[in-house]
Amino acid sequence: MSLYTPEYKVTGKEVAVFKTNKGTIKVQLHGDDAPIHVANFVELATSGFYDGIKFHRHEPNFVIQGGCPHTREMSQEDVAAGKRGATGQPGTGNPGYQIKEEFSTNPHNKHLDGTLAMARSMDPDSAGSQFYFCLGPQPFLDDGYTVFGDTIEGLDIVHKLERGDVIESVTIA
Repeated sequence: MSLYTPEYKVTGKEVAVFKTNKGTIKVQLHGDDAPIHVANFVELATSGFYDGIKFHRHEPNFVIQGGCPHTREMSQEDVAAGKRGATGQPGTGNPGYQIKEEFSTNPHNKHLDGTLAMARSMDPDSAGSQFYFCLGPQPFLDDGYTVFGDTIEGLDIVHKLERGDVIESVTIA
């Protein structure tokens, strides 16, 4: 699979607004540090890709993960129960492409409480649409996963999220 290069040009001022069934989270995106990840995320968010997707992974004191399109048509209960969806197993979906890693070039790649970062498979260049919020500092992830934002509002909401919770929309302010 060839790597996707987003067309969106980052300004460094983008703020992602996540409306979830638990409340609103605002994230300052790091366009200067991770321009490919931010541009990719902005393109997905503005296209409505994340609307209706559920958080499919919750590891207490570690991460809450979402962004898998296989969860869109699933019920909250089925995602929470770890069931397989009609289009695939939650946690295995992507937008149909992958992007280049930026953890090796990001000077501020620190996984802190509320950090937004991209999930990936074993291949460093395999991120696409799945992301996670850190539930506390996770410094052991710094050298392997690209951080592209920090929660600036709604950290309490991040900590309330569970498997099956819904991303109603993600907009860019």
